[in-house]
Amino acid sequence: VVRPWGLMGKPQAVSRNSAPAEAPLRKADTPLKIAGALLLLALLAWPVATANSPYLTVLAIDLLTAALFATSLHFIMGPAGMHSFGHAAYFGLGAYGAALMVRSLGLPMEVTLVLSPFVAAIGALVFGWFCVRLSGVYLAMLTLAFSQIVWSVVFQWDDFTGGSNGLTGVWPAPWLSDKRAYYYLTIVLVVGGILLIRRALFAPFGYAMRAGRDSPLRADAIGIDVKRIQWVAFVVAAIFAGLAGALYAFSKGSISPDTVAVGRSVDGLVMVLLGGLQTLAGPIVGAVTFTWLQDAVARNTDYWRALLGGIILLLVLVFPQGIAGFVGGLFDRMKKVNA
Repeated sequence: VVRPWGLMGKPQAVSRNSAPAEAPLRKADTPLKIAGALLLLALLAWPVATANSPYLTVLAIDLLTAALFATSLHFIMGPAGMHSFGHAAYFGLGAYGAALMVRSLGLPMEVTLVLSPFVAAIGALVFGWFCVRLSGVYLAMLTLAFSQIVWSVVFQWDDFTGGSNGLTGVWPAPWLSDKRAYYYLTIVLVVGGILLIRRALFAPFGYAMRAGRDSPLRADAIGIDVKRIQWVAFVVAAIFAGLAGALYAFSKGSISPDTVAVGRSVDGLVMVLLGGLQTLAGPIVGAVTFTWLQDAVARNTDYWRALLGGIILLLVLVFPQGIAGFVGGLFDRMKKVNA
């Protein structure tokens, strides 16, 4: 924090040049809205279509929570231009916050789902204050350091967090004990969260955030407080990551230090990059693809990590702009041909 650029290094100066030109974010057109509506209908019908396989409902819950987690990470990586290697800290703070409120305070699940995202937000207020004063690799390493601090506290504080054993007995309210009911609650919160993030990107705050990413000096010259905007972006991303963590905790009934481990942060990065950093649908596509592949490969081979890594490497080589980026570019080319 004091000398993040090293004992013998020099601080990075703010770039006087604009960032490379990027295609502006576009609001959803009619075909995309229709596709979104069809996807929502498919999600609503999923438990009925898979009634004979309850596990598929559990897998769908995992896909939804992963999508919200990846979307929150994309919010600060893409539009805000800040690379985070420790986003699992906020996911874990939300998960542990929910579990501790239920076990230690005796609060009902409904209340903890409201409060636990703000536990993650408090962490982001503290961590983000330091992080936004840096940029590039220094910012990324500082987020990783803060994430490791959270993991260490969770892993070693046996009396409070359960230590390496984690916390058990974190179950939903009785009216949500059926996985199908919990699935529908997850749909409401995840879809609502993603829509709120999307709304923020097209609000004045979102435009100011992208201005600070593309040209900090110009943004500062027209009166935009870039550091404050980035700080708020950290908090907003943490709120939705914390909500994803709370939903994850109640869906599993228990949590462990793996919830805040570096591996989960890496998973989030892979989801965002796999789907496409320059598209709003990218983190959702990446989260669904990665989580489904991880489940499918892990159930069919003992060497699933190596095989999963090979598949992801192949996808990255084939789709360097991400899966969603490739599909979006393909549709754009088709429109030009038909024009």
